[in-house]
Amino acid sequence: MTHSAAALKPILGLAGLDSDLSEEELAIQQACHRFAEEVLRPIGAELDTLTPEQVIAPDSKLWTVLRQASELGLSVMNMAELPARERARIMAIATEEMAWGDVGLAGAILVNQMPGLYSLLAGNTEMAAYCEGKLGCWGITEPDHGSDMLDADGSLRPAGVAYGRPNCVARIEGDKIIVNGQKSAWVSGALTAQVCALYCHIEEDGVTRPGISLIVPLDADGVTRGKPLDKLGMRALNQGELYFDNVEVPISHLLAGPDDYKTLVHHTLTEANAHVGNVCVGLARAAYEHALAYAHERKQGGIAIIQHQSVRQRLFHMFRKVEAARALVRRTIEFNATAPIPALQGSIAAKITGTQTAFEVASDALQIFGGNGLTKEYPMEKLLRDARAGLIADGCNEMLSIKGGSQLIDPELL
Repeated sequence: MTHSAAALKPILGLAGLDSDLSEEELAIQQACHRFAEEVLRPIGAELDTLTPEQVIAPDSKLWTVLRQASELGLSVMNMAELPARERARIMAIATEEMAWGDVGLAGAILVNQMPGLYSLLAGNTEMAAYCEGKLGCWGITEPDHGSDMLDADGSLRPAGVAYGRPNCVARIEGDKIIVNGQKSAWVSGALTAQVCALYCHIEEDGVTRPGISLIVPLDADGVTRGKPLDKLGMRALNQGELYFDNVEVPISHLLAGPDDYKTLVHHTLTEANAHVGNVCVGLARAAYEHALAYAHERKQGGIAIIQHQSVRQRLFHMFRKVEAARALVRRTIEFNATAPIPALQGSIAAKITGTQTAFEVASDALQIFGGNGLTKEYPMEKLLRDARAGLIADGCNEMLSIKGGSQLIDPELL
């Protein structure tokens, strides 16, 4: 018995080799894909051409995106009602689809959830409810402190070397927390947020140390914002500075003090890294699918270029990398959602694999487009710029790999 090639071709899902989606997951995937295709992709392309000031202007289509995203029903409090594994899978599936549409807008949507999400990680359901429905941001890096701010336990610091003075410090006085200082220009969503999940040093008896985490309403007296960054990629995701001048916040907004700060940073980084890896899988998939379609359309040497062996080989490796990255990201997200202690090394591996895959696949996709890929008429140069940003976002990959390696040390074997 013989079979034609067409008869042997499997029918893949929207995201490729998805074989076990429930009816609910499939419905959410399809809804988010439509939203990504009809709203995020065209608006993301338009926002990419604007100045940072125009992106956040009152008449910007960014606000349309944020409003429509809130209508998807995927808020932190809604998701909190689901079992942990189910919640994690749904958010991973939904976020990948949105990033497939535009990774910058997917990041803008995701960052709004962070204050509520991190409140839940800290066990403060009151603050999670307070943040519900508000646009959010996560303030951690500072002008003199980048990825080292993610190293709350100092495990990456060279022996005998201090990280130096912090740029943002809070102190507790009675029933108030008072914040002074500055967070760096890399606070995602800083220009649109209403609340900030702030992570900084704490001052006690004239001594500062890590740390403290709290929810800061950004309309509080003493809060000001810098200008939005004009950057290479993910231009739809606004980023900018936050300044705090004797900002007073009720003690009820506290998420973690010095005694449990390191634990919260561990959980926060575990959550954030996996999300970055996930959105970059969506970006990588978009680049691969653009290249696959173009390879069937573009003729050179008398035939569609997918008929050339080198193009087929390149496309296959792009497909392989996307599927491998998604498998690791999803596996990590599900493990961490149900494990008593989430595996930071898993989330770091997911982040680095997702972002590196996105960069490699976007670069290969641009190569398939040839000279056309370099032009703004086609989406490839934007996707490559977006992908390059992922290698630095939420901790540069070099520092994260060292931190991930530190998680592998077994003191009992030393």
